[in-house]
Amino acid sequence: MIVDRMASIHILLDTLEKTKELGRALGSAAMPGEVISLDGDLGVGKTTLTQAIATGLEVSPEYYVNSPSFNIFHEYPGRIPLYHMDFYRLGTAEDVSVMGLDEYFYKDGLTVIEWAEKAYDILPEERLAIYLKLTGQQFRQARCTTQLLSWQTRLAEIANRVFKISSST
Repeated sequence: MIVDRMASIHILLDTLEKTKELGRALGSAAMPGEVISLDGDLGVGKTTLTQAIATGLEVSPEYYVNSPSFNIFHEYPGRIPLYHMDFYRLGTAEDVSVMGLDEYFYKDGLTVIEWAEKAYDILPEERLAIYLKLTGQQFRQARCTTQLLSWQTRLAEIANRVFKISSST
């Protein structure tokens, strides 16, 4: 279900373990056919978060989840498939479409996209958008924004159970 306004939850990630904990919780809560877009500066933790999402999706440890910066796309089997994309080297949303990567947005796995800002024009509006930001030498903040009531509910549960949160609509 989609609500008519965006809701945001801000989560303080004051340790590497908190980043991993968020990722594991997101992976555990993810449903088939969903999209998570990840944005933020270089080195802010997008791949680390994706690795933890893979753990939450029960991707076997025999698969090393790394940034597909050069390959652009990796697929990993888990509770549901993980379609891991990195648009850093792409120029525009048209590049994504020409490569056929947009077809994965509507498949039965979880699509996680690093550097999603390069293709906002073609990304589903019904996604969980996470913007990671450094707020100090060791601290990160994850701004999680979505229109989907189902993600809003799951995020609130994750944030209330594990993290200090502030939310806004």
